[in-house]
This record gives sequence, C-alpha cells and structure tokens, in this order.
Amino acid sequence: MANNKQNKKVLVAMSGGIDSSVTALLLKEQGYRVTGVTMKLWVDRGGSFDPNYVQSIIRDAKKAAETLDVEHYVVDAEGQFFRQVVNNFTAVYGSGKTPNPCVICNHIVKFAVLLAEANRLRIPWVATGHYARVGRDSEKSKVRLYKAADSSKDQSYMLYRLTQIELAATLFPLGMLTKDKVKLMAEKTGIYGIDRPESQEICFIPDNDYRAFLERQGAIKGDEGNIVDLQGNVLGRHQGIANYTVGQRKGLGITSPHPLYVSHIDCIKNLIVVGAEEDLYSRGLIAGEMNYIAGSPPEDPLNVEVKIRYRAKPVPAILYPEGKGEKAKIIFSEQQKAVTPGQSAVLYSDDEVIGGGIIDTPLTGQV
Repeated sequence: MANNKQNKKVLVAMSGGIDSSVTALLLKEQGYRVTGVTMKLWVDRGGSFDPNYVQSIIRDAKKAAETLDVEHYVVDAEGQFFRQVVNNFTAVYGSGKTPNPCVICNHIVKFAVLLAEANRLRIPWVATGHYARVGRDSEKSKVRLYKAADSSKDQSYMLYRLTQIELAATLFPLGMLTKDKVKLMAEKTGIYGIDRPESQEICFIPDNDYRAFLERQGAIKGDEGNIVDLQGNVLGRHQGIANYTVGQRKGLGITSPHPLYVSHIDCIKNLIVVGAEEDLYSRGLIAGEMNYIAGSPPEDPLNVEVKIRYRAKPVPAILYPEGKGEKAKIIFSEQQKAVTPGQSAVLYSDDEVIGGGIIDTPLTGQV
C-alpha cells in the first residue's frame, strides 16, 4: 500500500455504534484521512415505531464523528434499500422461504453505496465495522476473505457475496480485535453512544415483529391452507405460509402424540408439511446464486466446511459446482437439521471464505 496522502484517504460507514466508531478511530490513528458516512436506510414506520429512531442513529454517528474530529455526512439510501432489500425480504417470505436480509444488504446496498460514494469523492478505500479480515495475495493478484480473530463475533458469513472488486478496496480494522477490546477503546476515547444496545434483529423492523410487518407489506395475505403430514394426511389449517419456517415447532395449532415440526413448505399447493424431528435432517443441499470470492468456482469437487445459517457451526462437506458455477451441490459429512431454503450456505477452507449461495433445496435420502 502506498503511503502518499491520496492513498491514505478512507470512507468509513458510521452507524453511531461502537464498532463503526472504533473503526474510524483506528484508521485515523493509522494515519488515514477519515471521512464518515451514515446511510439513511428505510425502516418500517408501522407498529410501535419510535419516530426518533432514524434521527437517533444519525445523531449518534454525527456525535461520534465530532468526538473523533473527522468529516461526516449523511447519504439517503432509503429508496435503494426498500427496492432491493425490503422487497426481496417480503417476496422471499411470500414464496415460503426464509431470507437473510443482511446478506443481501451488505452486497447490493451498503458496499454498493460506499464504493459509489468513495468513487465520487475520489477516495481509494472504504471501511466498515465488520468483524472479518481481508488478505491480499500479491503473487496471484487476488484478495481473500477470512474469519475474524474473535470467533464469537465473526461476521464473514454476512460478507460472502462480496467480489474481488469490492474487497480490493475494503478495510476491516476490527478483524483482529475482540469485542471487549473494542469496547475498552470506545470508553477510553469517550465515543458517544457506547451504551446503545446492539441490534440483533432485522434493522428495518425496529419493534422486531416481522410477522406484523409482513402482513402490513402484503406478504401475508391470510391465504389459509392445509397442514399435512408426510403422507398427505390433513392435520389442521395454517394462516398463510409466510407465518412458518422450516424447523418450526411452536404455533402450529395442531395436536399430536409426539412433537411435530415444519418439514418443508409447498408454495405451489399452499401446504405446510410437518414431520417428526428425524424428518428434519438432510444429507446435503442445492444452492443457487453462487458467489466465489476468487471470482470463479473450483474446477473439481472441493472439501470444505459449510455453515447453513449465521449461528450454525461449520460442518465438513464436499462442494460440487454445477452448470457454469451459478449453482452447487453440497454434501455434508453428517446429516444436518433444518436446512432452510432462503438462508445462505457459506463455504470455508479453514479460516478462509471460499464463497456461498442461497439454499434452494435440501437433499434427503441417498444423494
């Protein structure tokens, strides 16, 4: 990395929280000229919405920038966020799948906006407060994505859709730090807003009642249908497929001598199919919308570890790229429970992120 003043400029995504504020702090200490940007994203204003919610985020970010004595501005990304993230979220739920909006947002909104703004301002670097690491392989002219040093905070799963172009311009200063260390740095610096609780739910649904949100958005239309067992026997009625997800046990409204779980959702026939716990296990999966960090899929089957949801533990598997690389078959070493269409399957080799895709179909039986 060159050390001239032009190359030491960085655009930092600032949300007003600890992580993004300490990101700006660290880069400033490393000699970068930091500009902070806060994205004004769309939020649901129904339910128990606090009218001060959006302004409080902007206020905290501005205050943190003032404390750090860095430039700061706000960019309006509400329309883009609603079109590309919220609409996708409601559409995927309405199709009987369970999306992860953060995965979509990071790629097609947050990093897209960051890089566009950096290009407009002629700033060569962007940075976020994600707990992940970037490695630069000068010999192969490739950029690699790695897990964070703090495994309890690792967010590399959420970033697997990033490409060589995006990662080549990205810095993750928190990648080698623990959350406790970051908190201590924030307290020592007096960064405003360090006591604000971290959001663990969907950012654009402040009251966390996503089912009510889906109803307001028209994804839940009250189209009742049958709940059936694996043999097709009708056991009860459901209140709309968007109310259910694979692996769900509670709220089915049916009685049985043994526990029943949502095994899969048939959107075409408007059915919720339930089975015993052992019926939730899959030997593998088919994923679509594959992205490989290196830019292309491996030529041969590859031994990997795969996470089938954000909080899941990685498990050994074999990756079989299909077609031109846009799809893949992934076979687990041991059967996995509740493989959920709409979630992401993210592939690792040790600490390196190979890539991933959106789960389309769990594979049961012999594959």
